[in-house]
Amino acid sequence: MKRSLEHDDEQFLLNLERLGGGTVHDLCDATGVTATAVRQRLGRLQSLGLIDRQSIRAGRGRPHHTYQVTEDGRRQLGDNYTELARLLWSELHSIDELDVRTRVTGRIRDAMVKQYGTNVHGDVLSTRFAQLGTALAARGFSVEIDASETLPILRENHCPYHDLAVHDSGICELEQQVFEQVLGIPLTLASCCRNGDHCCEFHPA
Repeated sequence: MKRSLEHDDEQFLLNLERLGGGTVHDLCDATGVTATAVRQRLGRLQSLGLIDRQSIRAGRGRPHHTYQVTEDGRRQLGDNYTELARLLWSELHSIDELDVRTRVTGRIRDAMVKQYGTNVHGDVLSTRFAQLGTALAARGFSVEIDASETLPILRENHCPYHDLAVHDSGICELEQQVFEQVLGIPLTLASCCRNGDHCCEFHPA
């Protein structure tokens, strides 16, 4: 999932990719900003794993550093699948044969369960919630696990499938089924961004 970056950071990443990598000096020339500002932005994007630094030694002098966009950075720049996802979801639900549509949807659900549930195996419910939250956050979901109540709550601060959900609540139902299988319990979707709520909350039923 695409990370939420400031516009200037996204443009900086794009400039570095267009250069095919470069030094701080190269980036100053390309962006028209100071070396201090370039280094600050490089540090921030490095901490997110979007930029990598290499040291190059020429002769006896001090090594100089070059910077390249990482694979994660390239995915960030190219992660614009919303329209394709919406079309594919629409085509899936236009399949006339109910058994075919059900099988395909089931395979998508099973793949998502495998993706998010690999490391969810705690004996205690709150542990499984925390493990699922970690798995989702690692994939760019903005999630919180609220353990202040008797039973834990999984809260998505914004809908990860907004454009799909606007047109079809089926994606919300699919996500709930995935979380239920991963956690091993039935859930209630207590609030939903699709309905105008500020977040999506999944409560143990």
